[in-house]
Amino acid sequence: MLKLRTLLALVIVGMTAAGATAVGTAAASPGGALADHNDSHQGLIRPVVTTDADWAPVAKAIGRTGKLAADGTSYRVGFPRRDLTVTSGGVTILPSLALGGYAAFAKYPDGHAMVMGDLVVTETEAPAVTDALQAGGLPQTAIHKHLLAESPPLWWMHIAGMGEPVALARAVKAAVDKTATPPPAPATPPGTVDLNTAGIDAALGGKGSINGGVYQFTFARRDTITEDRYVVPPGLGVTTALNFQPLGAGRAAINGDFAMTAGEVQNVLATLRGAGITVISLHNHALDDSPRLFYTHFWATGDGVALATGLRAALDQTAVAR
Repeated sequence: MLKLRTLLALVIVGMTAAGATAVGTAAASPGGALADHNDSHQGLIRPVVTTDADWAPVAKAIGRTGKLAADGTSYRVGFPRRDLTVTSGGVTILPSLALGGYAAFAKYPDGHAMVMGDLVVTETEAPAVTDALQAGGLPQTAIHKHLLAESPPLWWMHIAGMGEPVALARAVKAAVDKTATPPPAPATPPGTVDLNTAGIDAALGGKGSINGGVYQFTFARRDTITEDRYVVPPGLGVTTALNFQPLGAGRAAINGDFAMTAGEVQNVLATLRGAGITVISLHNHALDDSPRLFYTHFWATGDGVALATGLRAALDQTAVAR
């Protein structure tokens, strides 16, 4: 992968010539204007705290409103594939379980933004999405599966880049426009789920939330994740995500992914299999992160609390922040 600072140079040249809007992963040179903002001990460049108003131009460019993280360091725009009826393992998949594409943004002191995301595409859409990303200068960092034997066949495409925020948003929109992703739906109350949520919470040692009929958990890591000295906030997706879709009578289908360093991978995989949970894929989401993170997607159906107990055993093999 080209280093961030190299690609920023390409971005600036491309945007200067003929008003191009190409974007890519980028960073300023070590001795540049960002030096005053670097972490005094590690030379890290940290995201700035933002408000919804700061992201209004991005929301306009991308054509939908996102959600600001509680700490203000990231802004996430969702692209749920509500247009698709997807089945896997005899289960009709809710968008919030495994079909929730997104693009998340963070701003840095120089005014540039980082974007990371995951686009859910059908096999027929995939080539055009790849072409749009390449035309927009937005790198693909992973193409893989989150489900097994799903119908229709799907692929999940991870993206990452840094540049002018609105240019990034336009590049993302151009790729999403190559799919049949529907426009945003009006917000609805979270409602309830037919699960023993108290038991699941106790098993996982956390508190889940309901989103689109799915009970969800996100666990950030204790590490400081960086891309070429830029600190990546958890809201950009460098986290473990555990999702429970109710199947009735307290049963659930589980899907999501664990964020792991290399030394944690085999322990997590062995623990998942020991709990009867299927391992779907193992891959990276980024090309130049530090520490190097690996992600594994999983699947199982059964009693929700029993599945949560198995997931907790795997979670305890990783350096999560409680």
